[in-house]
Amino acid sequence: MLAGCRNLFSPTFRRLCTRGNLTSQAALYTTNISTSSYHPPPTHSHSFLKSQHALLPINSSLHFSSTRCLCHIHSPGLMELKEVLQVMEQLAPLSLAESWDNVGLLVEPSKSRPIKTILLTNDLTDAVMEEAEAMSCDFIISYHPPLFRPIKRLVQKDWKQRLAIRALEAGIAIFSPHTSWDSVKGGVNDWLVGGLGSGQVSVLSQALGGPSHSHKLEFMVKNTEELNAVMEELRACDSGTTIQHSVNRPDSSGIHVSVTCSDSALTPSVQTLLRHNAPSLSLNILKLEKPPLPGYGQGRLSVLDQPVTVATAIQKMKSHLGLSHLRLALGQGKTLESPVCTVAVCAGSGASVLNGVKADLYITGEMSHHEVLDASAKGTSVILSDHSNSERGFLAVFREKLAVRLPHSVTVVVSKADRDPLEVV
Repeated sequence: MLAGCRNLFSPTFRRLCTRGNLTSQAALYTTNISTSSYHPPPTHSHSFLKSQHALLPINSSLHFSSTRCLCHIHSPGLMELKEVLQVMEQLAPLSLAESWDNVGLLVEPSKSRPIKTILLTNDLTDAVMEEAEAMSCDFIISYHPPLFRPIKRLVQKDWKQRLAIRALEAGIAIFSPHTSWDSVKGGVNDWLVGGLGSGQVSVLSQALGGPSHSHKLEFMVKNTEELNAVMEELRACDSGTTIQHSVNRPDSSGIHVSVTCSDSALTPSVQTLLRHNAPSLSLNILKLEKPPLPGYGQGRLSVLDQPVTVATAIQKMKSHLGLSHLRLALGQGKTLESPVCTVAVCAGSGASVLNGVKADLYITGEMSHHEVLDASAKGTSVILSDHSNSERGFLAVFREKLAVRLPHSVTVVVSKADRDPLEVV
Protein backbone atom coordinates (compact mmCIF):
# COMPACT_ATOMS: atom_id res chain seq x y z
CA MET A 1 0.00 0.00 0.00
CA LEU A 2 1.45 3.33 -1.06
CA ALA A 3 1.26 6.50 0.94
CA GLY A 4 0.98 9.81 -0.85
CA CYS A 5 3.78 12.30 -1.25
CA ARG A 6 4.52 13.93 2.10
CA ASN A 7 6.44 17.05 2.99
CA LEU A 8 9.61 16.29 4.93
CA PHE A 9 11.08 19.29 6.73
CA SER A 10 10.85 21.74 3.78
CA PRO A 11 9.04 22.03 0.45
CA THR A 12 12.30 21.13 -1.29
CA PHE A 13 12.42 17.61 -0.01
CA ARG A 14 9.50 15.46 -1.07
CA ARG A 15 9.40 11.75 -1.57
CA LEU A 16 6.95 8.99 -2.35
CA CYS A 17 7.29 6.46 0.46
CA THR A 18 5.89 3.07 1.28
CA ARG A 19 3.82 2.58 4.41
CA GLY A 20 5.94 2.44 7.56
CA ASN A 21 8.49 4.98 6.40
CA LEU A 22 8.95 8.42 7.84
CA THR A 23 5.68 10.25 8.39
CA SER A 24 5.12 13.96 8.17
CA GLN A 25 5.88 16.27 11.04
CA ALA A 26 2.18 17.00 11.42
CA ALA A 27 1.35 13.32 11.88
CA LEU A 28 3.95 13.06 14.60
CA TYR A 29 1.66 14.73 17.07
CA THR A 30 -1.73 13.37 16.05
CA THR A 31 -1.69 9.63 16.78
CA ASN A 32 -2.66 8.67 20.32
CA ILE A 33 -1.55 5.63 22.26
CA SER A 34 -4.17 2.95 21.77
CA THR A 35 -6.23 2.63 24.90
CA SER A 36 -6.57 -1.07 24.16
CA SER A 37 -2.86 -1.58 24.74
CA TYR A 38 -2.24 0.99 27.46
CA HIS A 39 -4.24 1.17 30.67
CA PRO A 40 -3.03 3.82 33.11
CA PRO A 41 -3.29 3.01 36.78
CA PRO A 42 -5.93 4.83 38.79
CA THR A 43 -5.19 8.37 39.89
CA HIS A 44 -3.98 8.66 43.47
CA SER A 45 -5.29 11.65 45.39
CA HIS A 46 -3.39 13.48 48.09
CA SER A 47 -4.38 16.39 50.28
CA PHE A 48 -2.87 19.00 47.97
CA LEU A 49 -0.92 17.15 45.28
CA LYS A 50 -2.49 14.64 42.98
CA SER A 51 -0.75 12.31 40.55
CA GLN A 52 -2.18 11.80 37.12
CA HIS A 53 -1.03 9.78 34.11
CA ALA A 54 -1.33 11.70 30.86
CA LEU A 55 -1.91 9.84 27.61
CA LEU A 56 0.62 11.50 25.34
CA PRO A 57 0.20 11.69 21.59
CA ILE A 58 2.91 9.69 19.87
CA ASN A 59 3.45 8.46 16.38
CA SER A 60 3.19 4.70 16.20
CA SER A 61 5.39 4.65 13.09
CA LEU A 62 8.23 6.60 14.66
CA HIS A 63 10.94 4.01 14.21
CA PHE A 64 13.66 2.81 11.90
CA SER A 65 11.56 1.37 9.10
CA SER A 66 12.87 -1.67 7.26
CA THR A 67 10.93 -0.55 4.17
CA ARG A 68 12.76 1.55 1.62
CA CYS A 69 11.26 4.55 -0.10
CA LEU A 70 10.31 4.03 -3.70
CA CYS A 71 12.41 6.93 -4.86
CA HIS A 72 15.07 9.37 -3.71
CA ILE A 73 14.53 13.07 -3.39
CA HIS A 74 15.14 14.55 -6.80
CA SER A 75 16.18 17.96 -5.55
CA PRO A 76 19.25 19.51 -7.13
CA GLY A 77 19.55 21.83 -4.14
CA LEU A 78 22.06 21.57 -1.34
CA MET A 79 21.22 20.43 2.17
CA GLU A 80 21.95 22.51 5.24
CA LEU A 81 23.06 21.16 8.62
CA LYS A 82 19.75 22.04 10.29
CA GLU A 83 17.88 19.97 7.70
CA VAL A 84 20.08 16.92 8.32
CA LEU A 85 19.49 17.35 12.05
CA GLN A 86 15.74 17.33 11.39
CA VAL A 87 16.09 14.01 9.57
CA MET A 88 18.12 12.59 12.46
CA GLU A 89 15.48 13.69 14.95
CA GLN A 90 12.74 12.04 12.90
CA LEU A 91 14.69 8.77 12.70
CA ALA A 92 15.43 8.66 16.43
CA PRO A 93 14.21 11.51 18.66
CA LEU A 94 16.85 12.61 21.15
CA SER A 95 14.16 12.56 23.84
CA LEU A 96 14.53 8.75 23.80
CA ALA A 97 18.11 8.97 25.06
CA GLU A 98 18.93 8.18 28.68
CA SER A 99 19.09 11.16 31.07
CA TRP A 100 22.79 10.58 31.78
CA ASP A 101 23.74 10.57 28.10
CA ASN A 102 25.22 13.40 26.03
CA VAL A 103 23.50 13.25 22.66
CA GLY A 104 22.75 15.57 19.78
CA LEU A 105 24.91 18.14 18.01
CA LEU A 106 28.20 18.25 19.93
CA VAL A 107 30.38 20.32 17.58
CA GLU A 108 29.03 23.07 15.33
CA PRO A 109 31.45 25.08 13.15
CA SER A 110 30.95 28.84 13.12
CA LYS A 111 30.76 29.01 9.32
CA SER A 112 27.89 27.03 7.86
CA ARG A 113 28.37 25.09 4.66
CA PRO A 114 26.28 22.66 2.63
CA ILE A 115 26.33 19.06 3.81
CA LYS A 116 27.70 16.93 1.00
CA THR A 117 29.46 14.06 2.80
CA ILE A 118 28.38 12.33 6.02
CA LEU A 119 30.66 9.85 7.78
CA LEU A 120 29.18 7.23 10.13
CA THR A 121 31.38 5.80 12.87
CA ASN A 122 30.94 3.95 16.13
CA ASP A 123 33.79 5.85 17.81
CA LEU A 124 35.53 9.05 16.77
CA THR A 125 39.26 8.38 16.94
CA ASP A 126 42.33 10.00 15.40
CA ALA A 127 42.21 7.47 12.57
CA VAL A 128 38.56 8.24 11.85
CA MET A 129 39.21 11.98 11.95
CA GLU A 130 42.03 11.58 9.43
CA GLU A 131 39.62 9.62 7.24
CA ALA A 132 37.01 12.39 7.56
CA GLU A 133 39.52 15.10 6.67
CA ALA A 134 40.79 13.13 3.68
CA MET A 135 37.29 12.88 2.19
CA SER A 136 36.43 16.52 3.01
CA CYS A 137 33.63 15.32 5.28
CA ASP A 138 31.08 17.89 6.42
CA PHE A 139 29.24 15.95 9.11
CA ILE A 140 30.34 13.09 11.39
CA ILE A 141 27.73 10.92 13.10
CA SER A 142 29.54 9.18 15.95
CA TYR A 143 27.38 6.63 17.77
CA HIS A 144 29.38 7.10 21.00
CA PRO A 145 29.61 10.78 22.03
CA PRO A 146 33.25 11.89 21.68
CA LEU A 147 32.51 14.66 24.18
CA PHE A 148 30.80 13.24 27.24
CA ARG A 149 31.99 14.87 30.47
CA PRO A 150 32.00 18.66 30.94
CA ILE A 151 35.22 20.35 29.88
CA LYS A 152 36.71 23.61 31.15
CA ARG A 153 39.24 24.20 28.39
CA LEU A 154 40.12 23.11 24.85
CA VAL A 155 43.78 22.04 24.81
CA GLN A 156 45.96 19.76 22.75
CA LYS A 157 47.05 17.39 25.51
CA ASP A 158 43.61 15.70 25.74
CA TRP A 159 42.88 13.48 22.73
CA LYS A 160 39.13 14.08 22.70
CA GLN A 161 39.59 17.83 22.89
CA ARG A 162 42.12 17.60 20.06
CA LEU A 163 39.49 15.92 17.91
CA ALA A 164 36.96 18.65 18.67
CA ILE A 165 39.52 21.32 17.75
CA ARG A 166 40.39 19.53 14.50
CA ALA A 167 36.71 19.25 13.63
CA LEU A 168 36.15 22.98 14.18
CA GLU A 169 39.25 23.90 12.18
CA ALA A 170 38.10 21.67 9.32
CA GLY A 171 34.52 22.94 9.52
CA ILE A 172 33.14 19.49 10.39
CA ALA A 173 30.01 19.16 12.53
CA ILE A 174 29.76 16.24 14.96
CA PHE A 175 26.56 14.56 16.13
CA SER A 176 26.00 11.66 18.53
CA PRO A 177 22.73 9.67 18.82
CA HIS A 178 23.97 6.99 21.28
CA THR A 179 21.16 5.70 23.50
CA SER A 180 18.43 7.23 21.34
CA TRP A 181 19.45 4.64 18.71
CA ASP A 182 19.33 1.92 21.38
CA SER A 183 15.82 2.84 22.47
CA VAL A 184 14.03 3.51 19.19
CA LYS A 185 12.05 0.83 17.35
CA GLY A 186 14.19 -0.76 14.67
CA GLY A 187 17.34 0.59 16.34
CA VAL A 188 20.52 -1.03 17.60
CA ASN A 189 18.91 -3.45 20.05
CA ASP A 190 16.26 -4.64 17.59
CA TRP A 191 19.03 -5.20 15.05
CA LEU A 192 21.10 -7.10 17.63
CA VAL A 193 18.32 -9.43 18.76
CA GLY A 194 17.43 -10.08 15.13
CA GLY A 195 20.72 -11.96 14.74
CA LEU A 196 19.10 -15.11 16.15
CA GLY A 197 16.06 -14.93 13.92
CA SER A 198 12.46 -13.82 14.28
CA GLY A 199 10.57 -13.95 17.54
CA GLN A 200 8.14 -12.23 19.85
CA VAL A 201 10.19 -9.23 20.96
CA SER A 202 9.57 -7.04 24.01
CA VAL A 203 11.46 -4.18 25.65
CA LEU A 204 13.46 -4.82 28.84
CA SER A 205 13.68 -1.26 30.18
CA GLN A 206 10.63 0.69 29.06
CA ALA A 207 11.08 4.21 27.70
CA LEU A 208 8.73 6.88 29.00
CA GLY A 209 7.19 9.67 27.01
CA GLY A 210 6.53 13.15 28.20
CA PRO A 211 5.99 16.70 26.96
CA SER A 212 7.51 19.78 28.53
CA HIS A 213 4.35 20.19 30.60
CA SER A 214 4.72 18.33 33.89
CA HIS A 215 1.93 19.77 36.06
CA LYS A 216 -1.72 20.64 35.71
CA LEU A 217 -3.29 23.43 37.77
CA GLU A 218 -7.07 23.38 38.11
CA PHE A 219 -8.94 26.36 39.59
CA MET A 220 -11.96 28.60 39.17
CA VAL A 221 -12.40 32.27 38.39
CA LYS A 222 -15.52 34.39 38.84
CA ASN A 223 -15.78 35.86 35.37
CA THR A 224 -14.05 36.45 32.04
CA GLU A 225 -12.34 39.60 33.25
CA GLU A 226 -10.66 37.72 36.11
CA LEU A 227 -9.72 34.87 33.73
CA ASN A 228 -7.96 37.25 31.34
CA ALA A 229 -6.10 38.95 34.19
CA VAL A 230 -4.97 35.65 35.74
CA MET A 231 -3.84 34.18 32.42
CA GLU A 232 -1.84 37.30 31.60
CA GLU A 233 0.03 36.97 34.90
CA LEU A 234 0.58 33.24 34.41
CA ARG A 235 2.07 33.74 30.95
CA ALA A 236 4.48 36.25 32.44
CA CYS A 237 5.72 33.56 34.85
CA ASP A 238 7.64 31.76 32.12
CA SER A 239 7.62 34.15 29.16
CA GLY A 240 4.47 32.48 27.94
CA THR A 241 6.39 29.57 26.42
CA THR A 242 5.10 26.66 28.48
CA ILE A 243 1.70 27.80 29.77
CA GLN A 244 -1.33 26.25 28.10
CA HIS A 245 -4.90 26.42 29.31
CA SER A 246 -8.43 25.25 28.61
CA VAL A 247 -11.72 26.62 29.89
CA ASN A 248 -14.84 24.62 30.67
CA ARG A 249 -18.31 26.04 30.19
CA PRO A 250 -19.16 28.47 32.99
CA ASP A 251 -21.73 27.45 35.59
CA SER A 252 -23.28 29.12 38.62
CA SER A 253 -20.08 28.70 40.63
CA GLY A 254 -17.86 30.37 38.04
CA ILE A 255 -15.52 29.42 35.20
CA HIS A 256 -13.50 26.21 35.55
CA VAL A 257 -9.92 26.59 34.24
CA SER A 258 -7.20 24.00 33.61
CA VAL A 259 -3.59 25.11 33.05
CA THR A 260 -0.57 22.96 32.22
CA CYS A 261 2.92 24.20 32.90
CA SER A 262 6.54 23.07 33.12
CA ASP A 263 8.57 22.37 36.25
CA SER A 264 10.24 25.76 35.98
CA ALA A 265 6.91 27.59 35.79
CA LEU A 266 5.18 25.67 38.59
CA THR A 267 6.28 27.69 41.63
CA PRO A 268 5.69 31.18 40.18
CA SER A 269 2.38 30.00 38.70
CA VAL A 270 1.13 28.75 42.07
CA GLN A 271 2.27 31.96 43.77
CA THR A 272 0.36 33.95 41.16
CA LEU A 273 -2.85 31.99 41.68
CA LEU A 274 -2.61 32.30 45.47
CA ARG A 275 -2.76 36.09 45.10
CA HIS A 276 -6.26 35.81 43.61
CA ASN A 277 -9.19 34.99 45.86
CA ALA A 278 -11.24 32.57 43.74
CA PRO A 279 -8.28 30.63 42.28
CA SER A 280 -6.59 30.33 45.68
CA LEU A 281 -9.70 28.80 47.25
CA SER A 282 -10.25 26.27 44.44
CA LEU A 283 -6.66 25.47 43.42
CA ASN A 284 -5.87 21.83 42.73
CA ILE A 285 -2.40 20.67 41.58
CA LEU A 286 -1.86 17.48 39.63
CA LYS A 287 1.48 15.99 38.60
CA LEU A 288 1.49 14.58 35.08
CA GLU A 289 3.48 11.34 35.07
CA LYS A 290 5.14 10.13 31.91
CA PRO A 291 3.39 7.13 30.33
CA PRO A 292 5.31 4.22 28.77
CA LEU A 293 6.04 4.28 25.05
CA PRO A 294 5.25 0.74 23.82
CA GLY A 295 8.12 -0.76 21.87
CA TYR A 296 10.67 1.88 22.92
CA GLY A 297 13.42 1.48 25.50
CA GLN A 298 16.69 -0.22 26.36
CA GLY A 299 17.36 -3.92 25.75
CA ARG A 300 15.20 -6.55 24.09
CA LEU A 301 13.83 -9.98 25.04
CA SER A 302 12.90 -12.35 22.23
CA VAL A 303 10.91 -15.57 22.46
CA LEU A 304 12.30 -17.21 19.34
CA ASP A 305 9.94 -18.56 16.70
CA GLN A 306 12.50 -21.25 15.98
CA PRO A 307 14.57 -22.26 19.05
CA VAL A 308 18.26 -22.95 18.41
CA THR A 309 21.07 -24.65 20.29
CA VAL A 310 23.76 -22.65 22.07
CA ALA A 311 26.23 -23.77 19.40
CA THR A 312 23.95 -22.54 16.62
CA ALA A 313 23.39 -19.26 18.46
CA ILE A 314 27.15 -18.71 18.53
CA GLN A 315 27.48 -19.28 14.78
CA LYS A 316 24.52 -17.03 14.01
CA MET A 317 25.90 -14.19 16.10
CA LYS A 318 29.38 -14.52 14.60
CA SER A 319 27.83 -14.12 11.17
CA HIS A 320 25.54 -11.29 12.27
CA LEU A 321 28.32 -9.30 13.94
CA GLY A 322 30.98 -10.16 11.36
CA LEU A 323 33.30 -11.66 13.99
CA SER A 324 35.49 -14.75 14.00
CA HIS A 325 35.51 -15.02 17.80
CA LEU A 326 33.04 -14.55 20.65
CA ARG A 327 33.32 -15.26 24.36
CA LEU A 328 30.91 -17.76 25.90
CA ALA A 329 29.98 -18.62 29.47
CA LEU A 330 27.67 -21.62 29.63
CA GLY A 331 24.86 -21.49 32.14
CA GLN A 332 25.04 -23.95 35.00
CA GLY A 333 23.95 -27.37 33.76
CA LYS A 334 23.94 -26.26 30.11
CA THR A 335 25.94 -27.60 27.15
CA LEU A 336 26.51 -26.42 23.59
CA GLU A 337 23.52 -28.53 22.56
CA SER A 338 21.15 -27.01 25.13
CA PRO A 339 18.15 -25.26 23.54
CA VAL A 340 17.84 -21.49 23.42
CA CYS A 341 14.17 -20.51 23.39
CA THR A 342 14.52 -17.04 24.90
CA VAL A 343 17.31 -14.52 24.40
CA ALA A 344 17.86 -11.15 26.10
CA VAL A 345 20.16 -8.59 24.50
CA CYS A 346 21.56 -5.17 25.27
CA ALA A 347 24.11 -3.49 23.02
CA GLY A 348 27.29 -2.19 24.63
CA SER A 349 27.67 -2.77 28.36
CA GLY A 350 24.36 -4.43 29.15
CA ALA A 351 24.61 -5.93 32.62
CA SER A 352 22.44 -3.31 34.33
CA VAL A 353 19.65 -3.85 31.80
CA LEU A 354 19.95 -7.65 31.66
CA ASN A 355 20.24 -8.17 35.42
CA GLY A 356 17.40 -10.32 36.72
CA VAL A 357 15.90 -11.04 33.28
CA LYS A 358 14.93 -14.69 32.86
CA ALA A 359 16.30 -15.98 29.56
CA ASP A 360 18.24 -18.96 28.22
CA LEU A 361 20.89 -16.66 26.75
CA TYR A 362 22.24 -13.16 27.29
CA ILE A 363 23.96 -11.34 24.41
CA THR A 364 25.82 -8.10 25.05
CA GLY A 365 29.15 -6.42 24.44
CA GLU A 366 30.66 -6.65 27.90
CA MET A 367 29.88 -7.70 31.47
CA SER A 368 32.11 -7.84 34.52
CA HIS A 369 33.52 -11.13 35.78
CA HIS A 370 31.09 -11.33 38.70
CA GLU A 371 28.10 -10.36 36.56
CA VAL A 372 28.89 -13.25 34.25
CA LEU A 373 29.21 -15.60 37.23
CA ASP A 374 25.82 -14.48 38.55
CA ALA A 375 24.11 -15.11 35.22
CA SER A 376 25.79 -18.48 34.76
CA ALA A 377 24.83 -19.61 38.28
CA LYS A 378 21.18 -18.95 37.40
CA GLY A 379 21.42 -21.19 34.34
CA THR A 380 21.72 -18.40 31.77
CA SER A 381 24.45 -18.68 29.14
CA VAL A 382 26.26 -15.48 28.16
CA ILE A 383 27.76 -14.40 24.84
CA LEU A 384 30.11 -11.39 24.89
CA SER A 385 31.38 -9.72 21.72
CA ASP A 386 33.30 -6.80 23.30
CA HIS A 387 31.58 -3.46 23.65
CA SER A 388 31.57 -1.78 20.25
CA ASN A 389 31.33 -5.04 18.30
CA SER A 390 27.76 -5.35 19.55
CA GLU A 391 26.93 -1.99 17.95
CA ARG A 392 29.14 -1.37 14.92
CA GLY A 393 27.25 -3.56 12.47
CA PHE A 394 24.20 -1.33 12.78
CA LEU A 395 26.04 1.52 11.02
CA ALA A 396 25.59 -0.16 7.63
CA VAL A 397 21.89 -0.64 8.34
CA PHE A 398 21.50 2.99 9.39
CA ARG A 399 23.38 4.19 6.31
CA GLU A 400 20.61 2.79 4.14
CA LYS A 401 17.87 4.27 6.31
CA LEU A 402 19.50 7.69 6.23
CA ALA A 403 20.52 7.73 2.55
CA VAL A 404 16.97 7.24 1.26
CA ARG A 405 15.89 10.35 3.17
CA LEU A 406 18.55 12.65 1.75
CA PRO A 407 18.96 14.24 -1.70
CA HIS A 408 21.39 12.79 -4.24
CA SER A 409 23.80 15.62 -3.45
CA VAL A 410 24.58 14.01 -0.06
CA THR A 411 26.86 10.97 0.22
CA VAL A 412 26.66 8.79 3.34
CA VAL A 413 29.72 6.66 4.10
CA VAL A 414 30.47 4.11 6.83
CA SER A 415 33.96 4.59 8.26
CA LYS A 416 36.60 2.05 7.26
CA ALA A 417 38.99 3.26 9.99
CA ASP A 418 36.55 2.66 12.85
CA ARG A 419 37.27 -0.57 14.72
CA ASP A 420 37.13 -2.12 18.15
CA PRO A 421 40.24 -1.18 20.16
CA LEU A 422 40.54 -4.79 21.37
CA GLU A 423 41.53 -7.72 19.17
CA VAL A 424 42.26 -11.39 19.74
CA VAL A 425 46.02 -12.07 19.51
